[in-house]
Amino acid sequence: MRASAIEEADSEPVATTLRARRLGLTAAGNDLIAVMRHDCPVCRSEGLASRAQVSLRAGDNEVVVSLLHSSGDAPAPGEIGLSETAWHRLGVRDDDLVEITHAQPLASLSDVRRRIYGNRLGKEAFSAIISDITERRYSDVHLAAFVTACSAVPLDQDETIGLTRAMVDVGERLSWPGAVIVDKHSVGGLPGNRTTPIVVSIMAAEGLIMPKTSSRAITSPAGTADTMEVLAPVDLDVPAIRRVVEREGGCIVWGGAVRLSPADDVIIGVERVLDIDAVGQMVASVLSKKIAAGATHLVIDIPVGPTAKVRSADAADTLSTALTSVAEAFGLRTRVMCGSGAEPIGRGIGPALEAQDVLAVLQGEPGAEDLAQRACELAGGLFELAGATPAGGGFARALESLESGRAWAKFQRICEAQGGMRAPPVAPFQQDMIAPYTGRLVSIDNRKLATVAKLAGAPMAKAAGVALHSRLNQRVEAGTPLCTIHAESPGELDYAAAFAVSNGAIFGIAAE
Repeated sequence: MRASAIEEADSEPVATTLRARRLGLTAAGNDLIAVMRHDCPVCRSEGLASRAQVSLRAGDNEVVVSLLHSSGDAPAPGEIGLSETAWHRLGVRDDDLVEITHAQPLASLSDVRRRIYGNRLGKEAFSAIISDITERRYSDVHLAAFVTACSAVPLDQDETIGLTRAMVDVGERLSWPGAVIVDKHSVGGLPGNRTTPIVVSIMAAEGLIMPKTSSRAITSPAGTADTMEVLAPVDLDVPAIRRVVEREGGCIVWGGAVRLSPADDVIIGVERVLDIDAVGQMVASVLSKKIAAGATHLVIDIPVGPTAKVRSADAADTLSTALTSVAEAFGLRTRVMCGSGAEPIGRGIGPALEAQDVLAVLQGEPGAEDLAQRACELAGGLFELAGATPAGGGFARALESLESGRAWAKFQRICEAQGGMRAPPVAPFQQDMIAPYTGRLVSIDNRKLATVAKLAGAPMAKAAGVALHSRLNQRVEAGTPLCTIHAESPGELDYAAAFAVSNGAIFGIAAE
């Protein structure tokens, strides 16, 4: 930006500094946003167009933001309005001076453009891209271009390894005493299926180390971190994670609260908006966090079904091969366990409702037997992979840990160590979906059911979601509820119910 002063009509000089104003704006994906009046002298003289990338400095802090124009009263000429993320990154207060300059062109964007046209990228290119993403130099437009470029033409194995390594290298890495650190991941796409808190409780209760970092929802009504947050704090820093694991042998925390593969949560924010979850990026996302968290043995749950994320055995084989081959390149031992994805696992869909299922399983209450079964299968596979039981002996050990109450006792101690256990909230607004006639339930559309839960407010509204009352192959009576929609506001309840009625059969009933 030019060093000379800019003169307004009254000949008063205008410097390249502006006064900070907090807008209270939360942008999608925590994007860094600044707003200036379109007629601000600095904005006009320097050619700062809307959507331009500009660099802001306040003291020792510097960020690159996307600039938007305003024709309203705020911010005033000579002020720059900042989104919440930009405000906190700059560490300013109202009326603090902020220096503004044009952002330097990003060399890594040339690699993004190359990828858009189908060219393969090497590890150096991914390293530069991920470094710029981590430093928040990419706007939401740049991020969307990168995500799309890696989805339209899928990443090959070398690219996936390069992306995974770059995502690990930009963040912290945890290490733990002992040769065996176990972990578990589900590729998602199946409503409910909240096995992770149960598996962690079983493994830790049986003496294995399982420091579990989990993501929030990408395209689903709840992620493990969303559900666990209903029961206990999950935004722990690294020292707190170490204290919990050293004390209890396991934890269930949000990975975004620590710098383990920090670019992943930025990318996930864009994937959530685009509703994209491509194989290569999914593999890099999963494995980068497992490697950074110090895992040595990993079980991967892949639900397979006509309305799950993975719809066929061939697609499961493709994903399984990608996960195991990339994991092998990093010395991570894996076992992929495919399961039925024909219907949700558990009764609840949405953070609080899934948390209620977790508590029911751990406490030995009836109603979520399918969730207990799948959790024991995965925990059993992890026991066997880690050499803690002989082949075929893992399931029995996992089930005994549940039935004896050891897993429930351990879960309570983990919650207390993370900051204290709390009860799941209950939605104040509920509406049943009624069976139109008597018959046998022959199909459930997982995707439409997940959409209903999201329209009801999940995962942001913790109590929102869907509670199932019927399972596949059960006989249902006309006029009885198939499920109940839960919402925290009447408008969201109406919106979700209207979708459920107008968008085709969620429940397929064979009439009798």
